[in-house]
Amino acid sequence: MWAPPGHWLPLATLLLCLLLQQLGSSRAWKQHAPRLRLTYKDLLKSNSSRLLLASGDEMDFQTLLVDEDRAWLMVGAKNHIFLLHLDHPSREPEKIFWPAPREQVKHCQLAGKNVETECANFIRLLQPFNQSHVFACGTGSYQPVCAFIQLGARGKGARAPRMQLVTHSLESGRGRCPYSPHEPFTGLLIGGELYSGTSSDFMGSSAAFFRTWVHGAEQSYIRTEQNQDHWLHEPTFVGAYAIPDTYNPHDDKVYIFFRETAMDAGQWEQRHIHARVARVCKNDVGGKRSLINRWSTFLKARLVCSIPGPQGTETHFDQLEDVFLLRTRDPQNPLIFGLFTVSSGVFSGSAVCIYSMAAVRAAFSGPFAHKEGFDYRWVEYKGRVPYPRPGTCPSETYDPLLQSTKDFPDELISFVRSHQLMWEPVYPQGRQPVLLRVNVPYRLRRLLVHRLDAESREYDVLFLGTDDGKVLKVALAGGVSRGPEVISLEEITVTKVPSPILDMKLSPKRQELFVSSTHGLLQLSLYRCELYGKTCTDCCLARDPYCTWDGKTCAPHLLTEKRRARCQDVLKADPLSQCQDTAEGTAAVEKVVFGVEKNSTFLECLARSPQVTIRWLARRGAETAPSEVRNNGHFLVLEQGLLIRQLSREDVGTYECQAVERSFSRLLTRYGLRVIRYEATELPPYKRSRGVEPGGTHQSPGPRIDLHPGSKGFPRALGAPGTSLDAYCNALRLQERQRQRAWHRWQHPSPDSKNGRVRRHPQRL
Repeated sequence: MWAPPGHWLPLATLLLCLLLQQLGSSRAWKQHAPRLRLTYKDLLKSNSSRLLLASGDEMDFQTLLVDEDRAWLMVGAKNHIFLLHLDHPSREPEKIFWPAPREQVKHCQLAGKNVETECANFIRLLQPFNQSHVFACGTGSYQPVCAFIQLGARGKGARAPRMQLVTHSLESGRGRCPYSPHEPFTGLLIGGELYSGTSSDFMGSSAAFFRTWVHGAEQSYIRTEQNQDHWLHEPTFVGAYAIPDTYNPHDDKVYIFFRETAMDAGQWEQRHIHARVARVCKNDVGGKRSLINRWSTFLKARLVCSIPGPQGTETHFDQLEDVFLLRTRDPQNPLIFGLFTVSSGVFSGSAVCIYSMAAVRAAFSGPFAHKEGFDYRWVEYKGRVPYPRPGTCPSETYDPLLQSTKDFPDELISFVRSHQLMWEPVYPQGRQPVLLRVNVPYRLRRLLVHRLDAESREYDVLFLGTDDGKVLKVALAGGVSRGPEVISLEEITVTKVPSPILDMKLSPKRQELFVSSTHGLLQLSLYRCELYGKTCTDCCLARDPYCTWDGKTCAPHLLTEKRRARCQDVLKADPLSQCQDTAEGTAAVEKVVFGVEKNSTFLECLARSPQVTIRWLARRGAETAPSEVRNNGHFLVLEQGLLIRQLSREDVGTYECQAVERSFSRLLTRYGLRVIRYEATELPPYKRSRGVEPGGTHQSPGPRIDLHPGSKGFPRALGAPGTSLDAYCNALRLQERQRQRAWHRWQHPSPDSKNGRVRRHPQRL
C-alpha cells in the first residue's frame, strides 16, 4: 500500500520516543526531582514570599515592568494599571482605571466574544520611554489603543503627584498590540521606535512584524510583506531584542524570535511548526521603487532544539514558548536561552536550549534556501548572490557609498523579496538541550535566567514558570564543552488554584522574583536556604548557589568579601572537605522491633530529600560484616522503607538505613529485628512456656496477634486489585505499632489487671 512520504513514523523515531518515555519514569525522574517541593500553604509559612496583588474576578495580571533604580513595579491588568513602590510595601499601590469605551464593548459582544475574558481593555504592553513616561498599550475590547503613562514624583508623602494617564496621547494600537488578550506577541521600544510582532486584524489571521514611531510628528511605519507565506506563515511571536553586530551603531540589528507553520515541506509531506530567529537592521527604511514601507533586510533561520536518536534521527522540540537574552561582558555576544515544548500522541515535554550569537551569525552568513524542481522543494541556493549581501545594513563598515536602504540596487531588492530563509539552521551549544522535562504533569511556559559569579565560577540559575502555577528553580553548573550539570533545587506552587504563569520579572539587586498569574501577583525571594536543613552537610548537598554555611546555619550567600570565603563549591559539593559535622548520626540509637515468623514486617526509613538514594545494610545471624540488602523475592526496598515479605528466623539481626548522595553516605536509622516464633502465636496459653531461643527467637507466651493473610486485619497482598503500595505499607506500619503495643502490655501488665483476674479453679480449703 502506497503512502505519501512522511506519513509513517520511522521505527528509529518510535524507539527514541519510547526512550523519552523512560526518561519520565520514576527512576529517571528521581535524578531531576527538586530538592525542595513547597505547596502554596508551605510557601506562605516560609516567610519568603509576599502577595502584592490579589483578585477573585480574574484581573489577568499579564505584563510586568520593574525599575530597580527607582524601586517600582508597574503591572498591566484588566482595565487597570498598578504601580507598586517596592521600598514602601505598606504604601497603597497607585492605580489607573483605563476601561474600553462602552460602545466598543457592545461591538465586541455582538461579534461573539466573551464579555468577561475578552471584551475589556487588557494591558499587554508596558515599555519605558524616558525617566518620566512609560508607553502602554491595551487590547481595547478588540480595538487596540496606546497612550503614555506619566509617572509621579518620587516623594514619599501622600501629597506627592501620582501616576496618571496622558489622555491627549491616546492613539490607535493597531500594529502595536494584539486584538485578543490571549494572543502571544512581542514588543520592544528603542529610541522612540516600537518594534512589535502581532496580528493586524480583528480575526487575528494576518500577523506581521512592525516598526512604528510612538512620539513626534513622523507617523511612518515599516512592516513585513503582506500575503506572502514565505515571509511569515501563521507566525506566533515570542520575543525581540536589539543586539549590536559591530562597534558601529549603524550595524545594529533587532533579532525576532517566533514560531510558524513551516513551508519547507514538500507537496505530500505533513506541515510542521518550526522555531525561527529573524533579524532586521535598525536603520532599515525600505526600498525606493520596490518594498516601499517594507523590510529590505529581513532574513530568517530555523532554531533547532532536538535530541539525537538512533540511526541519525532526531526528536525536535519546535514549539518555541519563551526566550531570554543573557547579557555578558561582551555586548555583541550574549547567550540566548530558548524554551521549547512538544506534544504528540507518543509523548510530551519541554526543553531548554542555549545558543551563541556566533552560531546565529554563521547561519545568516551561510547559503540561502531556494525552491526549485518539479515538486517545488526547498534546496540550497547555489546561484549568484547580489552585492551587497542581502541582510547587510547600510553603513561605512561595508560600503561608504550606501547611506540608506533606499540606495540598495534593484537586483538586491528583487533577491530579498523571494529569499528570506537561510539554508543552514542554528544549532544549540552541545547540539542538545541543557534541560529536559518529559512526561511530567505540567508544561513550561516562562523562562528567566540569573547569572551568579562566585569564586571565579559562573552559575546560571533558571526560573521556569509552568502552566499550572508552579515555579521551578534549576541551576546549571560546569563548562559548556562537556555540557552543564543540571541541579534541580525547587518546585514551588505560587498560585492558590492551578493557573498558568503569565509573566515573570527578576530583580537581581533586590534578590527577588515577581510572578503574575490570572488571580494575583507574588513577590518571591530567590532563596529559602533555611529549609534545606540544619547541618552543614544538608546545606552543602543542596548545592544552591544562593546559599552557604556560615558556621551556624544555612544562610543566603550575599556577595560580600566576608561571605565570599565561605562559598560552597556547588560543582563538587563534598561535605567531607567542606563540613565538620559529617560524623553526625553514625551513633544512631538502635530501635528494637519484633516480627512474627511467616508474616511481613516493614522497617520505615524516610529520606530528607527526594534526590537521596536509600541503601539498606544488614548484619544477620552470625555475620560479622554487614551486607547490602537488594530486591529479591524476600526483600523489597521501597522509597518509604524496607519490606520483608515473609519473616524467618534467619532474618534476626541489625538493619541500617543509609542515605547516599554524590558518593557520600550517612546513617538515617538503625533497627534491631527480633522474630517471634510462629508456634508461639498459635499454642494455647496453658501450653506456652517462657524463654527465648538462641538467636533472639522468643518462645515465651505472648498476645495473640491476628496476622494471617486471611484475617480481617491483614492487608491484602501487594499487587492485588485496588491495593496501592502506599496503602499496603501504611497498613503494615499500623499493624506493627499495634503489635508493639500488645507485646508491651503483655510483658508489663498493670496491677489492676492482676488483682482482677478471674481464676478458673477455686482454692482448696
